[in-house]
Amino acid sequence: MAPALISTLLTPTHQLSSFPNHKAPRNIYPDGIKTSGQHAPIGEQLHPYSDFPKEITGPTVWKAEDYRNNPERWTHVFSEDEVKEISDAADGFIESQAPLTGITQENFKLPAFGKFLAPLRNELLNGKGFILFKGLPVIEWGNRKSAVAYMGLGTYLGYFVSQNGKGHVLGHVKDLGEDATQIDKVRIYRTNARQFFHSDDSDIVGLLCVAKALEGGESDLVSSHHVWNTLQKDNPDVAEVLTQPIWYFDRKGETSKGQEEWVKTAVFYLETGENPRVYSKWDPYYIRSLSRFSDVGLIPPLSEAQQHAAAVLEETCLDFSLHMILDIGDIQFLSNAHVLHARTAYKDFPPPAPRRHLMRLWLSTPEDEGGWRLPFEDSKEKKRGGIQVDDTPPVAPEDAE
Repeated sequence: MAPALISTLLTPTHQLSSFPNHKAPRNIYPDGIKTSGQHAPIGEQLHPYSDFPKEITGPTVWKAEDYRNNPERWTHVFSEDEVKEISDAADGFIESQAPLTGITQENFKLPAFGKFLAPLRNELLNGKGFILFKGLPVIEWGNRKSAVAYMGLGTYLGYFVSQNGKGHVLGHVKDLGEDATQIDKVRIYRTNARQFFHSDDSDIVGLLCVAKALEGGESDLVSSHHVWNTLQKDNPDVAEVLTQPIWYFDRKGETSKGQEEWVKTAVFYLETGENPRVYSKWDPYYIRSLSRFSDVGLIPPLSEAQQHAAAVLEETCLDFSLHMILDIGDIQFLSNAHVLHARTAYKDFPPPAPRRHLMRLWLSTPEDEGGWRLPFEDSKEKKRGGIQVDDTPPVAPEDAE
């Protein structure tokens, strides 16, 4: 098992009593906040298709040609001063011997660069929804310092939420040799297979490139609001199916005691409250892996209309996607509310070269801190979304495990 930057677990999880997520025991959750986890939507807060806009306007609607030949509009190269400030903050945090699971803005101070990250957070949530940072010296720093620096930057954009049943708040996108065809058991990020357009279970996702593949593994993203407008114009029947709460998403066994093995939900939602925006939640792997339940009649299989809608959605995303390549030391941050992203299949360099490796963050931005107003019971929680199994503590492994 890879070494981990983690506080010692003092109380066995099976002995824990229930507690509010915002009052979690600090000997297990260093900031006193537990990831909320996956939830089905609140039925009475869902809108019928007739309430959805025919066309979305504003900065969240963009086309690939707006950015393809203008990388300066979505790329920020770290300056020497910025790298030094981040490096000094990381060194100070490491010297404090605090657990990485408890890193905050208070113990990772960026007095200068932090002023850049505040408006960036708004741009991710309410603007085009993505940025690519370039030039973090991850090879020089190594995994430990790179992880500290990366998560330190993340504290300025949101709260870390667990990404799997093991409690990983620092994830690792790396081929571990798992069988990508076993989609009811395997998370695709642990393979070298293609990832179709999807969103993650968080408000913002970050990817830091530590090692590249020999070929492939390239990134695509698309404005889901541009996709919505296209569906409304060319395939309104598909748009309507995608707004209906008839879609079952697999939990792949990452469930707490008493939870169902799936979440019944929609793909496109409207926010709650006045002037609601269109929010998307999607991953085709998670709808196609449920045959073990539909075959025995526990849930319905995908209808022809749903299969058609999933195919049209993927084709539309491909048609309008922006392609980018992450080099070593690059960080991609993007919104999961109105951006869908994908990855091409890849092939690693032969040993002893390192395998392709991206460090991943899932970040929460709750309503009271500018996050979207979502029709879920945890919308106002600090660490909404993510994947939480019972009282599993957060961990931040330095490498895939």
